[in-house]
Amino acid sequence: MVRGALRGGRPMRGGGGIRPPFKKTFVPRHPFDITLSEVFFPKVAPVTDDSALTAALLKRNQDFLSPTPAEQTAIGNLVSKVQAVLDNLVVAPGDFNTCQLEEVRQVGSFKKGTILSGNTVADVVVILKTLPTKEAVDALAKKVEADLKTSMKTEVLTKSEQHTILAHERGFDISNQQAKVRILISTLPQNLRKLEPEIHMDPKLMQSHLAAIRHTRWFEENAHHSSIKVLIRILKDLTKRFDAFSPLSPWMLDLIAHLAIMNNPSRQALPINLAFRRVFQLLAAGLFLPGSAGITDPTEPGHIRVHTAMTLEQQDACCYTAQTLLRVLAHGGYKHILGLEGNTSIVREMSVWNGVCVSPLGAVYEKPTDKKEGDVEEDIEMIENENEDDGSDDGAE
Repeated sequence: MVRGALRGGRPMRGGGGIRPPFKKTFVPRHPFDITLSEVFFPKVAPVTDDSALTAALLKRNQDFLSPTPAEQTAIGNLVSKVQAVLDNLVVAPGDFNTCQLEEVRQVGSFKKGTILSGNTVADVVVILKTLPTKEAVDALAKKVEADLKTSMKTEVLTKSEQHTILAHERGFDISNQQAKVRILISTLPQNLRKLEPEIHMDPKLMQSHLAAIRHTRWFEENAHHSSIKVLIRILKDLTKRFDAFSPLSPWMLDLIAHLAIMNNPSRQALPINLAFRRVFQLLAAGLFLPGSAGITDPTEPGHIRVHTAMTLEQQDACCYTAQTLLRVLAHGGYKHILGLEGNTSIVREMSVWNGVCVSPLGAVYEKPTDKKEGDVEEDIEMIENENEDDGSDDGAE
């Protein structure tokens, strides 16, 4: 008899004493977060005065990143006019029957209140009841242009206020010299399976536009605190100045800003200076690395972690760059990080802060020689999907 084949007179599961093969299960881990663990790690030194960092953050947001009143007025006026024309097509299309409009929703940074100075672009999603053929979208663009001209006949327009329309793969743009409204076309969810590439617009783009509506709705319900909006602007600026952060999408920035400010034991908004430090602490600890629980997308089913949209190289670069900048921040180099002084060379060259040398860190991830990067990512994704199928929870909150 094979040892262990029988236990208590009953055969073991698997039969014949042969154990089933071990199934590797992916278990995501939460990175270390000092904010959540502060009660277990009390500070041994008095808290230093952080008022200079707070003032610098607010100055950067107010003087350099927030749109001017003129920019806000210009884009707001154009959005109002376009929204009125589209809403009228929903309730009273008249003789326009090329396509039928179901709903019109503002999305994106302008709607959320996180738009940057100089970026006078607003996004509007138009959901069609009918299938989004390219001819229908072209007809809709011409109809909107004609209705805009009709509604603005009584206005005295300057040359800068005269609008133009430009079609693209996502829909079409309505712009003047002061602002732009980007019309993003989508359709009802039940229509997505009926789309044909040769006739209709790209289904993936349609899905992304529907996702933008969910993102905006979630943001308005959960992330309306003013400190979150300030932190998002600052993080957007970082993605423009540091290449390693450029793969972070606006939706990732929305979620990490909300996490840094609101996810704490007190459930009260953290001060902007502490939240700013916390973002670097979380990224440096591996929040957006393959083995991390990361941040679960609250608008999608299936425990999708938002950072999995990045490649392994991008995740590695984001982590080691955050580690370098966290050390710079710890020694008082916040002005270089914010762009108030110096440049982005601090992540590529050694720098000295009050006698302390900070050497930039390098990549850890190396592409396997016998496997392509895509194959490695597929293996990781397969393990994660097996875990999700088992009903495990890899949420970040």
